[in-house]
Amino acid sequence: MSDPTRAGLPATHAAPTRASSLERDDGAETSLGDALTAVTRDISTLMQQEVALAKAEAKHSASRAGQSVGMFAGAAVAAFLFVLFLSIALWWAIGDRTGLGWSAVIVAFVWAVAGVVLALVAKKQLERIDGLEQTTDTLTKVPNALKGQEERNR
Repeated sequence: MSDPTRAGLPATHAAPTRASSLERDDGAETSLGDALTAVTRDISTLMQQEVALAKAEAKHSASRAGQSVGMFAGAAVAAFLFVLFLSIALWWAIGDRTGLGWSAVIVAFVWAVAGVVLALVAKKQLERIDGLEQTTDTLTKVPNALKGQEERNR
C-alpha cells in the first residue's frame, strides 16, 4: 500500500517522489528552497508595500490635521478679538455710569474671576487623570506571556 496508485487513488494525489521538490501549476517541479525563497521575497515585498501605504496615509492625515489646526487657530484669534471688543464695549457702557477708570477695574475683575474659575476646574480635571493604568498592567504581563507562563498573570 505504499504506492498510492495501487490503493485506487488517482495519480494527482500521489506523494512527490522526492521530499525536496514541489510541482508548480505549469507542471514543472521546483525545489523546496526555491519555494521558500519565493515566499520570503513575496512576504518582504508585501511588508514594504504595507509600510509605504502606511507612510502615505500618515502623510495625508498629517496634512489634513495641519490644515484643521490652522483653521482652529484662526477661529481662536477671531474668538479672542470678539471677547476683546465685547470687553471694550462693556467697559464703555459701564463707564457712562461710573467713569471709565472704575469701569475698566470692574471689567478686569470679571475677567480675573473667570480666569480663577477656569484654573480651578482645570486643576480638578488634571487631578482626576489616571495615567496609563491599563497599558502598565498589560506591559507587566508581557514577559510571562513570552515565556509561555500566562497563568502567572492571573
